[in-house]
Amino acid sequence: MIGCFLFFLGSSALTAQDFEYVGAKKCKMCHNKPATGDQYKKWADSKHAHAMESLKGDEAKDPKCLKCHSTAGSVKSDLIVTLTVEEGVSCESCHGGGSKYFPNAIMKDKEKAKANGLKIPDEKTCIACHNAESPHFKGFNYKEAKEKIAHPTIKI
Repeated sequence: MIGCFLFFLGSSALTAQDFEYVGAKKCKMCHNKPATGDQYKKWADSKHAHAMESLKGDEAKDPKCLKCHSTAGSVKSDLIVTLTVEEGVSCESCHGGGSKYFPNAIMKDKEKAKANGLKIPDEKTCIACHNAESPHFKGFNYKEAKEKIAHPTIKI
């Protein structure tokens, strides 16, 4: 019986995966071309990229604020490779840690990318931060917000 229990523990540990966070500069390598959607520029010009700038004084050090204003403030520190707090809400806040899916050979295959940690964000992803827990919350309309941050990938 103990052997079965140990096997179960060992097998579930092997399937659990914590993907590391590599930062927006890794995303920029491929997602910065107008021909393929220019996703990096759309992010860099967005409120998400500048979320840290909206924090005042001690808010910039408060974990309750950082968890939504910076991807680096929302993940375990041992999962951070090259991601920085200053990036604000970067690509990996919505799409998951990119350490395994960012190579082009994997990103070309959506299912393979998802198997390697790529998340396809949905309303639940957004309302993890855009909710009444924030002292500055002014309501949230997912459909309108999604249109503002849309950055489709164009296949060529």
